[in-house]
Amino acid sequence: MRQWKIYKEVKFTFRCCYLPVLLISLFSYKSSFSQCPSNLDFESGSFDGWQCYIGIVESDISVNNIYLNPVPGPVTDRHTMLSSNPGDGLDEYGGFPKNCPNGSGHSIKLGNSLGSGQAEGVSYDFLIPLNADKYRLTYQYAVVIQDPGHTVSEQPRMQIEIINLTDNVVLNCSSFSFVANNSLPGFQVSPNPGGLTPVLFKDWTSNTVNLDGLQGKNIRFFVKTADCTFQAHFGYAYIDISAECNSILSGARYCSLDTAIDVKAPLGYQSYNWYNANFTSLLGTSQTLHLAPPPPPGTIVAVELNPFPGYGCRDTLIQQLDTINVVANAGPDLLPCNLDPVQIGGIPVNGLLYNWTPSTGLSDPNSPNPFVVTDTFIRYQLKVSSPLGGCQSFDSITISPQLISTTLQLDGKTIFCAGSPNPTILQSASADSIQWFLNSLPIFNANQQQYTVQQTGEYFALLYNDYCTEPVNSDKVFVAIDTARVGIRYQDVRAPLNFPVKLQARDFGSTYEWIPSAKLNDSRLVSPYFRGITDELYEIRISNSVGCITIDTQLVKTYKKIDIYLPSAFTPNGDGLNDYLRPLLFGFQKVNYFRVYNRWGQLLFESASDFPGWDGRFKNQIQNPQTIIWMIEATDLDGKLHQKTGTTILLP
Repeated sequence: MRQWKIYKEVKFTFRCCYLPVLLISLFSYKSSFSQCPSNLDFESGSFDGWQCYIGIVESDISVNNIYLNPVPGPVTDRHTMLSSNPGDGLDEYGGFPKNCPNGSGHSIKLGNSLGSGQAEGVSYDFLIPLNADKYRLTYQYAVVIQDPGHTVSEQPRMQIEIINLTDNVVLNCSSFSFVANNSLPGFQVSPNPGGLTPVLFKDWTSNTVNLDGLQGKNIRFFVKTADCTFQAHFGYAYIDISAECNSILSGARYCSLDTAIDVKAPLGYQSYNWYNANFTSLLGTSQTLHLAPPPPPGTIVAVELNPFPGYGCRDTLIQQLDTINVVANAGPDLLPCNLDPVQIGGIPVNGLLYNWTPSTGLSDPNSPNPFVVTDTFIRYQLKVSSPLGGCQSFDSITISPQLISTTLQLDGKTIFCAGSPNPTILQSASADSIQWFLNSLPIFNANQQQYTVQQTGEYFALLYNDYCTEPVNSDKVFVAIDTARVGIRYQDVRAPLNFPVKLQARDFGSTYEWIPSAKLNDSRLVSPYFRGITDELYEIRISNSVGCITIDTQLVKTYKKIDIYLPSAFTPNGDGLNDYLRPLLFGFQKVNYFRVYNRWGQLLFESASDFPGWDGRFKNQIQNPQTIIWMIEATDLDGKLHQKTGTTILLP
């Protein structure tokens, strides 16, 4: 068999129906002392104490088999924690609240609507105390069923099992399965099935588990959900456990000043019958028994609970009505650490109303034990009152959060150059002790509030508060340290006397500075032009974006050369290439004249400079292609005159 067969469903003969959505609520009834199982009600907001399972479902010769495998904790989208504040809304198919309307703070969703042949489960094992001869649980469920019309063994389903583990006995009155069919009592057809497959749903319903006489026994509460065996239709559940750990019905304890009382039985039964102590008088037939004025303290009432046919056994709860002292207990003042949630309030009393002011930072201002998350000092006042407000009591509590800021301040740049006189300094918030980390490893002897970055990497500080047990991490920051490139000497450049020659530095910087700036057209360029009559040694300071400076050198050697060059053709068409006719002079200090004539001797252009030259225009009109004649006279560096004449072709 496949390895999923670790927990195989127990076969029962009680009637079945299918559940995609289940909501269950438990409370304990004890006439003698008993201990409430820890987190049976999920009120810690976790699955502590619960065993989670996942698995598959199969049909084998008309028998439905659910195979479950225990897992270490909740599985995403298969065991989901829900909270009544702010609430999780309504079920998409049944339209009822996903959070149980019993006033508890937390519930869970078991399974999902994927319909992929999955099965899920949760179980809770607890021991009934030896001195608890009376022990009663009431669980509540609401069911939503997708009904694809398969055979019974192939349908999606939900199972509730209450098992006496000590004696290996299933408590049949409180254990049953749901498999979808059109005759399910108390079900309605969903108006929003989300497709062609019908969906049935049942609003919140209750069932009681009579555990009287089972003191010292181990009990398991087990809920399972499973999709159809064809892996096409889903089953899931909402579960909410309300563990009251006493026998008192809501409203049974009242204030002596109240003018009326409302005693409430567990919700979701098909019918209710309220009687007096000797069952001779019917007092009411709804979930709530209204008594005005309140009867004398010590009055006994009984309520007969009638479940829907086939889903539980009829049960009777007997309750003594009595007055109660309304005493508010906000709990001790607290000093929470680092925005950790803390729970406030004392042991709640069933039937009383609780209200905290202000509501700032509270998970639920009307819960007897809300959670608080605050970053500022705050004082809360608790008001406890009887249901009709006849009695009231007040208490207060102060919350003084112990906060360590996680902000990490940076003095400098996230990228800087090694050896910089202004390195980057990190500063954490003030704390009782500090440990700096680089790339998730502690830095030896780095325990001060400030740390000077010495290596490239990701930094953060672990901050300790002597009052808090757990340290906090500061924000993280990545700092990179760059290094300057090694300076080099370029190959010497030879430049004709007083003739512009382009120099070239290495192109990797963001700023450049040629020192000295003499004889250059712009000393801040990567490629300036040199023009001079003497040699020059340049220092080139190249700075990158983070301030690393590289110093290169360039020697320019000048030499004497006397010559005049003009091109044999030029194209003044505005394309940026060879658009001007200009003389190229070597060893000259001055142009006396530069003249251009057409072939008929007409003067087209004249200038006393070699720059910018003739652009091919005469009287602002571009000239037709032709051969032109030029003449130039210039004075060399020794003061001698030179003249030269030639022709050049003007091309289109």
